[in-house]
Amino acid sequence: MFGAVVGRVANRIGGAQFTLNGTLYKLIANDGNNTLHGFAHVVWKVKKTSNKGHTPHIVFTYYSFDGDQGFPGAVLATVRYALIGNNQLSITVKAKALNKPTPVNLMQHEYWNLDGHNNGDILSNVVQIFGSQITLVNSDLAPTGKFGPLKGTPYDFLEPQLIKSKINGLANGYDMNYVLDGGADHKLKKAAVVHDLKLGRVLELSTTPGMQFYTSNTLDIKGKGGFEYKPHATLCLVTQAFPDSVNHSNFPYTIVSPGKPYKHYMPFKFSTN
Repeated sequence: MFGAVVGRVANRIGGAQFTLNGTLYKLIANDGNNTLHGFAHVVWKVKKTSNKGHTPHIVFTYYSFDGDQGFPGAVLATVRYALIGNNQLSITVKAKALNKPTPVNLMQHEYWNLDGHNNGDILSNVVQIFGSQITLVNSDLAPTGKFGPLKGTPYDFLEPQLIKSKINGLANGYDMNYVLDGGADHKLKKAAVVHDLKLGRVLELSTTPGMQFYTSNTLDIKGKGGFEYKPHATLCLVTQAFPDSVNHSNFPYTIVSPGKPYKHYMPFKFSTN
């Protein structure tokens, strides 16, 4: 696994702008006409660590200043990584708006290969995603505000499927936000299960309301031991509110105000089969 916490609004904001309380905010366009991910490459400060007891953990903080990337207001974000028992990684992301309302959609953008970092691609993994719809996108990959059914399309993983069984019908691979079934009530629900057939490792993720499934279609970096990670070397199960929610009133509400903090919880469970 490798990756980062990204925000202050992760994923895409269409047209690199939004309106809040009558004011138009123009952001930095770093993905064609869109804003993508925001602070993905910043250094967080260690706030607290503990290696005692049944839940060893570490807590990081990051201060995003008023006007950071064009966003209004200052935000203090924290992320807590904890090991629970022998088989669960718990990630909790929180944020406080310090002086103004502002959109917040933080995500843990992790890259996984259950075979190990240098043992091939993820195309032979079996994936199940508990979402019956996706958020449709335009030619710039920004959401249109509409939803599309999955049945009969290459995006249908309601039943466990090999990734490689459907990926050939796509231009590069998977990079789509799934509307998780029952996610509108914001109660924690099973989002996805990944099964590695080579070693029998299983990853199970719970979250709400959305999840981006991404097969690292443009990955090209050197990792541990100098090993080169190429496209489809990993997969991402990125939990989030829907992309571009700030521009679509029918999407999950992502405005955080002073006194009403943001919280996002992601438990990853591991087992063998």
